[in-house]
Amino acid sequence: MNRPGLAVIDVAGADDATVFAIQAALAARWATAAADRTTRDVGQPGVRLRCYLDLHQPLDS
Repeated sequence: MNRPGLAVIDVAGADDATVFAIQAALAARWATAAADRTTRDVGQPGVRLRCYLDLHQPLDS
């Protein structure tokens, strides 16, 4: 079921540390189904990570 406020976020970065830092920043703000590993495209630089956010569930700072 699709409803406004659910988001799929694809992050591309130079390395694992970069994309996991972005995921951590998102997870500090909204309920997040976090990824535990990155993917690499053969022959391409960098890594990718996909996580899922529920913008209806903001977290208290």
